[in-house]
Amino acid sequence: MNSKTAMRKTATHLCFLVLVVGGGLLIGVLNRPDDWYLSLSKPGFTPPNWIFAPVWTALYVVIAIAGARIFIDHRRSAAMRLWWAALLLNFAWSPLFFGLHEPALAMIVIFGLIVAILLFIAFSWRSDRMSAILFLPYLAWTSFASVLNAAIVALN
Repeated sequence: MNSKTAMRKTATHLCFLVLVVGGGLLIGVLNRPDDWYLSLSKPGFTPPNWIFAPVWTALYVVIAIAGARIFIDHRRSAAMRLWWAALLLNFAWSPLFFGLHEPALAMIVIFGLIVAILLFIAFSWRSDRMSAILFLPYLAWTSFASVLNAAIVALN
């Protein structure tokens, strides 16, 4: 790989990191748990609030890396379209849940997000297995978050 190609790949990775990590942090700051959330009945397996920011930040880094990898080599692929769909659904969840206080609508979005993540993994498995593998922790955490979301809906 020549230096121009390496610089282009590095720039792509940096752009994806800024987009995903920056976007995720901005949405997190704008949609913080408030008195409404604190008043909700929550299941016993609810993690402490402080755990969400570091977990999501780490996940946003791997989501960005996977997206950049697919974008560099397969930008017009179904996997790339699924990556964008997953990002949009991910970014929609917090404003629905925390901003609009609509956990039932947020649950529909998070189930759609899980489908997009699963499809991304399936579609990227042959072309870029590393990107598919990078999405496995994302799938695990989002699955847990969906169970938590569903429990909050059921309890309230």
